[in-house]
Amino acid sequence: MKFMLIVKATADTEAGVMPDTELLTAMGAYNEELVKAGVLLAGEGLHPSSRGARVYFDGRARRVVDGPFAEAKELIAGFWLIQARSLEEALEWVKRVPNLQGGQGQIEVRQLFDPADFGEELTPELRAAEASLREQVAGRPA
Repeated sequence: MKFMLIVKATADTEAGVMPDTELLTAMGAYNEELVKAGVLLAGEGLHPSSRGARVYFDGRARRVVDGPFAEAKELIAGFWLIQARSLEEALEWVKRVPNLQGGQGQIEVRQLFDPADFGEELTPELRAAEASLREQVAGRPA
């Protein structure tokens, strides 16, 4: 099972406050643990919403709204994508995330869909097309 660990934004992350050396070191060690355990698939931090945009859809119409966005608690500051045997295992990894400043934070844990979750609606042709796309993405240089 794949899980996305969604790091919720805070007033500091939205203000563009960068982590100090101590936190960067601790996060590096945590990421190294994830790699050694064979569970880390990806992980990145995100720039503040002031450097982003939202695209709203209404039928065929599209409307772009530039950041920043009002509610920091509803925004994402970063993520990890991990492979775990269960939600419980994913939660155990989240409990180990460094929080050196001791402030309040939040990480949302969400399971990614697996092709099997779509049942018969995902026809053999659609499965083959999806597999082909994944192979193409995997073959791209980093």
